[in-house]
Amino acid sequence: MLKARITEDMKTAMRAKDAARLSTVRLLLAAIKQREIDERRELSDADVLAVIEKMVKQRRDSIVQFEAGKRMDLVAVEQGELAVLQGYQPARMSEAEIDAAIAAAIASTGASGPAGMGKVMAELKAKLAGRADMGAVSARVKAKLTA
Repeated sequence: MLKARITEDMKTAMRAKDAARLSTVRLLLAAIKQREIDERRELSDADVLAVIEKMVKQRRDSIVQFEAGKRMDLVAVEQGELAVLQGYQPARMSEAEIDAAIAAAIASTGASGPAGMGKVMAELKAKLAGRADMGAVSARVKAKLTA
């Protein structure tokens, strides 16, 4: 399981005295634990990936804000955390793979207009979670359904 791998990475970072990595991994484990407590269940790998995806998005947003505020010291910290978090995500899909997945989802759901976008996105979210930017995927689906 992904959660076990993250826990092992925390132990490794402790032994190596890698403070930056240790801090990021602890933040991740805390977020996972919080969600487990909130939902009162053990998280699956897909749920853990959703937590990681949320944290990655937060880091990217923070980097943009800190760059706008000319706080390069904080940008460096956030970029370090982002690199650690991205190490737990599966490999990103290529544009062609995303287009193929969108076409398959549209065909399997029978969507033929903007009204069918919810069904298509529900199917794609399960397949592409953590492997593609869902905001960009949503825009592409919308473009295909309205064309």
